[in-house]
Amino acid sequence: MTSSLPKVLRVLLPAAFLACASAPPEPEIAELPPAEELYQQGVALLEERRELLGLMDLTPYQEAIDKFQELVDNYPYSEYAVFAELRIADAYYDQERWDEALSYYRDFAELHPEHEKVPYTMYRSALCHAAKSPSAERDQTATKEALAALDQLMTRYPNSAEAREAEPLWKELRMKLGEHVLGIGDFYLEREEYQSAAGRYRQVLDEYPGLGLDADALYKLGLCYTHMNREDDARKIFEVILENYEDSEVARAAEDQIPSAN
Repeated sequence: MTSSLPKVLRVLLPAAFLACASAPPEPEIAELPPAEELYQQGVALLEERRELLGLMDLTPYQEAIDKFQELVDNYPYSEYAVFAELRIADAYYDQERWDEALSYYRDFAELHPEHEKVPYTMYRSALCHAAKSPSAERDQTATKEALAALDQLMTRYPNSAEAREAEPLWKELRMKLGEHVLGIGDFYLEREEYQSAAGRYRQVLDEYPGLGLDADALYKLGLCYTHMNREDDARKIFEVILENYEDSEVARAAEDQIPSAN
């Protein structure tokens, strides 16, 4: 009996079946290495520290980060995943990619609040902010964020090695903020906006004492009071300067101002 299939199909179907029969098997998916092995692979990549003429860092950071991220994604409950999170943060930090590093350091402290490395991540977070802190005459948002991180570190972990190491940076950042406020006061003083200038100099004295800015802030506050016709207040300030900063340049300047404060 003649087949009801069209001639074209009778010709093509055997060829199609033959092609299917001879098709190669699907490749097997490579087995994922154990967590420890992935971690060691990432560490080995970071240890391949390479430089070009001492100027360009050619360390394969991104390859290492990818290994650590693969570990975190596939073994989230492994102890190596915790270490990998830190390694990723440090790899970004070493590349001066401050925002990425900061994100991972913050996440670590939030996800593992009882971990012994939390003080380390808090200090590193502060360093990331500090690295973005501009000169004193510019906006100081990053400086304030760095100080907030350091304050939190010193409050929660006052006896940690990181808290002790952070003290010089804490003072340096506070000095920068004080200089910033002092500069704003000078801006107003030059424009004879004495009320606004006086407010900034008082802020320096109230919020940033003992940093070496007191004498300058006091003297300029006295000048503001003189121009504001607050002669008695001005005289008291100049006398405080003479008493506490004897033989200094600012004391000599204050002495010259006292007659005008009568």
